[in-house]
Amino acid sequence: MEDLRKPALIALPIGAVGAVGLMLSAGHRNGTRMLFLLVLFTGWVLSPFVVLAWAHAASKRWSPPPRAALHVVTLITTVASLLIYAAVAFGPPREKVAPLFVIVPPASLLLLAIAIPMAARLGGRKAG
Repeated sequence: MEDLRKPALIALPIGAVGAVGLMLSAGHRNGTRMLFLLVLFTGWVLSPFVVLAWAHAASKRWSPPPRAALHVVTLITTVASLLIYAAVAFGPPREKVAPLFVIVPPASLLLLAIAIPMAARLGGRKAG
């Protein structure tokens, strides 16, 4: 799974930029113009990507199973976030688009919080 490292590291900034762009597009389409709210949502939408970037930096000391899980989680988070956000931004107009932008980041972080320790445990060593 070490061969997924490079695609994961390429996907990470693409996912972060794409997620923010799609969030701004969806917000603009719905008339969200409050700067404070856009800043909060930007931080919220970026949070899984920031945590994943930190985890990639810290993973140099990890055993192979948790590192491989991190690469897979990075790819899943990027693809799933972009697909969900694109469906909201480019799909049919909705009265409320915020709920998906609120739910996806903690769901992504939960996936990371489950996958890494599980991979470490199954691999026989602790991550970190």
